[in-house]
Amino acid sequence: MPDVALPACSVLLLAGGRGQRMGGRDKGLLPWRGEPLIARLQRQVRSLGDDLIISCNRNQDAYAAYADRLVSDDSADFPGPLAGIRAGLAVARHSHLLVLPCDVPGIDPALLTAMLQAAGRHPDQPLMVRQGEHWEPLLCVIPVAHAAVFEKAWQAGERSPRRVMLALGAQALQCPPDDPRLANLNTPQLLGQ
Repeated sequence: MPDVALPACSVLLLAGGRGQRMGGRDKGLLPWRGEPLIARLQRQVRSLGDDLIISCNRNQDAYAAYADRLVSDDSADFPGPLAGIRAGLAVARHSHLLVLPCDVPGIDPALLTAMLQAAGRHPDQPLMVRQGEHWEPLLCVIPVAHAAVFEKAWQAGERSPRRVMLALGAQALQCPPDDPRLANLNTPQLLGQ
């Protein structure tokens, strides 16, 4: 397959959740292998561009050290990841927004490059990682031109990023069902392994 130009991208790290499975603790700031989860992810994506956005709803002073700028949900009740994606799309400086959750520290440069290459092959459509038969909507690349579609869906009551992207003809980056890079460390037990 010929080389594909990587789309210019802003990067959004989602760290705005309630942390229910972590006892209400802020997941992105939890230590993993001697550093906060957000630090590991920030290091992986820093070289991808000059527009690193973190979506967080608390501990802004701590997150500011890892981002070019911060965004927050427009409501205080932790309405879910689509709220963070909307906020990121509203401020992104580049044509595409690479979205990653803060609790997937196994992401590596090869997967990030594969995501951007796949997005470059279909620059007008969102791209989502697909693990086996399961879509991973928080591992995605979204054309910023679709921001109004996400906003309209939100205003209509939609809260599923997956449904919005599938309605836009999302492409899949297929990964194996057991891909360790996609391990989601969203419970204390998984974080401690």
